[in-house]
Amino acid sequence: MSETVILVGSTVRTKSMNRIDLAFERLRRENMRGLIAYLTAGDPSPDRTVELVLALERGGADIIELGVPFSDPTADGPVIQRASDRALKAGTTFVKVLDMIRELRKRSQIPIVVFSYLNPILRYGFERFATDAAAAGADGALLTDLNVEAAEPYLSEMQSHDLMPVFLVSQTTSPDRLQQVAKASGGFLYLVSTAGVTGVRDTIASGALPLVERARAATDLPLALGFGLSKKEHMQAIAPYADAAIVGSAFMRVVEETQGALDLPQRLESLAAELKSGLAAQS
Repeated sequence: MSETVILVGSTVRTKSMNRIDLAFERLRRENMRGLIAYLTAGDPSPDRTVELVLALERGGADIIELGVPFSDPTADGPVIQRASDRALKAGTTFVKVLDMIRELRKRSQIPIVVFSYLNPILRYGFERFATDAAAAGADGALLTDLNVEAAEPYLSEMQSHDLMPVFLVSQTTSPDRLQQVAKASGGFLYLVSTAGVTGVRDTIASGALPLVERARAATDLPLALGFGLSKKEHMQAIAPYADAAIVGSAFMRVVEETQGALDLPQRLESLAAELKSGLAAQS
């Protein structure tokens, strides 16, 4: 963590900056867009997750979304659903995910966003979750099915532990709700580029860039576009508009297809490098 001084009206306050803030600050200096890479923790096995995260970082990933496997991942497409199933069968639990983050922190300072459905975190307890996630070295969390209207206890604990609460907005999000979600969010705003579940798609949905424009008018937070992005061409198409691209299924498809291969880390690194090469900001 570091701190920066900001001016609010006539009052000077100190704002804590975590690794997510620092990553976007660096990207602005470098005139680059960020690559946010999603991995399901524990797939193909809990003891390989750290090496796969490090491979993505070597390839150019700026932030990692580390998915907590869940038995009913309704917002995810078949690739990530199967990844969750494999991770659960391999014995992955939320406690083990925290252990992975602790181990990763011995070797890397890449920002980590815990990506989970609400149920596992609700059962763990918001206070305990925020305490343990912060102690392990996480930087934020995204609970996919937590409505912002019901999020106050969660937000309070996240703020107390300097963790960034990331929320989703979609093309169907109303202007008023977009303002509400943006106000509650920290780190970045996750923009869902298309209707439906996660998964690799050939083209970017026509409503994706208008959503970026609407969100840009509602918040100063960095805007990260996700769902369906999988190619360098997708990265090049969104680089002039969004601050980051979120890629999940494309990476998890590599894990699925080569899970037993010794060169799995190298394959993830190569894909990350290819995607990152399309994310130079255009002035």
